[in-house]
Amino acid sequence: MLVPVAGVPLGYTDISWFFFSIGILFWGMLLTIIFYRVLFDNPLEERLMPTLFILIAPPAVGFIAYTRLTGELDTLARVLYFSGLFLTLLLFTQAPRFIKLRFFLSWWAYSFPLAAISIASMLMYELSGAESYRWIGASLLVVLTGIVLLLLGLTLNAIGHRRICLPGH
Repeated sequence: MLVPVAGVPLGYTDISWFFFSIGILFWGMLLTIIFYRVLFDNPLEERLMPTLFILIAPPAVGFIAYTRLTGELDTLARVLYFSGLFLTLLLFTQAPRFIKLRFFLSWWAYSFPLAAISIASMLMYELSGAESYRWIGASLLVVLTGIVLLLLGLTLNAIGHRRICLPGH
């Protein structure tokens, strides 16, 4: 889904549509597989819990890519954006559970999806003109910045204590 973000400005519209279409197809499959796993299978291991944030990225990046491809804010663009925002809010309700987890490198899975929904929110503001999206984007950017700083500190601490890249971690 990232290809149209760079491909369209470079003039590769058809190949961008190809990759966007494949991304949407696989996003549907990924979402189904993950929700099935979460609802009907054994709970995710503690170290894998942060990877649930990856669910935010496809609709957020899809929104950015789709608006690059079409140049407008239409129904599908809104569906993609609000899907990403819903998943973000859903995962934020689980913040107390995520905060209690021990640090693993998988915590870096928080960063890219939050960056994607932050950018998508700022783009939504740009396309719609609604101030609420500017505040959502700015708030998410503040959260993202804090998380990245925390991740840097925790990663450096883990390196210093030789608790990183160990089997089972």
